Amino acid sequence: MKKLIALLTVFGFLTFGIANNAFAQNSKKADKPATEQTVDTTQAAPEAAPAELTSDPDEAENHGLHYVLKDKFIQGGAVWMTPVLICLILGLAFVIERIFYLNLSSVNSKKLLNKVEDAIKNGGIEKAKEVCRDTKGPLAAVFYQGLDRYDEGLDSVEKALTSYGGVQMANLETNMTWISLFIALSPSLGFLGTVIGMVQAFDDIERAGDISPTIVAGGMKTALLTTVFGLISAMILQVFYNYLLTKIDSIVNDMEDATISFMDILVKNK
Repeated sequence: MKKLIALLTVFGFLTFGIANNAFAQNSKKADKPATEQTVDTTQAAPEAAPAELTSDPDEAENHGLHYVLKDKFIQGGAVWMTPVLICLILGLAFVIERIFYLNLSSVNSKKLLNKVEDAIKNGGIEKAKEVCRDTKGPLAAVFYQGLDRYDEGLDSVEKALTSYGGVQMANLETNMTWISLFIALSPSLGFLGTVIGMVQAFDDIERAGDISPTIVAGGMKTALLTTVFGLISAMILQVFYNYLLTKIDSIVNDMEDATISFMDILVKNK
């Protein structure tokens, strides 16, 4: 899983780098026709003006949302927007790792209990242990620990189920603290970028010696973009975080119910 997180992180950085390079190339290509068109506009200036007015909306529609996000990212400043993007990429990497792990941990508890009960009736404890070894997931591992102490008595089995079940429940919550950390860091970095951007905007006003609407609006927009991206990143991670918590609670409740049924089976077939 650690290799998976590393690969996802590298993939995110490469994707972001390629997107920025493509954006830079497109902007350079867009500048060339503008410089070449200055020679022709001296001869037909009245006809060129309407063409410029109609080209921008068409260009925005062709690029779509991806182009807008890249443009706003660059406007917000790479110094503060990049850490927010890193938090989002790392948070999503941990989310994907947890989703894979929890999906692999989910088993049909009733089906497993039936297999264990049939194995105990037909082949004894060793046969039931073999069934648990061949089944993946934390529930089968808990059952195996209980069966391994069957000769010591049902009290030892119950203690083994309780102690090892707590270990498996802790494994289900691994890396959840990192996701919550990135949820808190994303808006915090956005707010920090906004405050620093506001300070820089006031510095620009002070240097200009005049409260120009252009200076104020430009500085405010650039400063607030970091907060917008930080909040969006935190909202995305929060949705996945709540989904993972719900998934973990479902698995834990199923494990507890299955453990009670497992003890009933052992008592019945003692």
